Amino acid sequence: MDFLINTAYAQDAAPQGDPIAFWLPMIVIFAAFYFLLIRPQQKRQKAHAELLKGLSTGDEVLTSGGMLGKITAVNEHYVGVRIAKDVEIKIQKASVSAVVPKGTIDAA
Repeated sequence: MDFLINTAYAQDAAPQGDPIAFWLPMIVIFAAFYFLLIRPQQKRQKAHAELLKGLSTGDEVLTSGGMLGKITAVNEHYVGVRIAKDVEIKIQKASVSAVVPKGTIDAA
């Protein structure tokens, strides 16, 4: 009766892939993310921090909300901005998006 039952043999193990072939694309993807996304964002944050550090009374600024005004007071966290005659608001320093050239308010 042995001739009716086939002998079962264990299959060979799956071939192992090259570890370099796995890690190389991962490294390339991380490098692309770093140079295309992370590094430019860090540069923008550093430039914005320098802009905020350099704010002084008399600077004309544009806020992130689109308001244009002249700085009247500078505090550690807040800035007083005159947006119209007899209208002064206090905003967070971080909401200042740009310092515009002098005379921009008068031209607007």
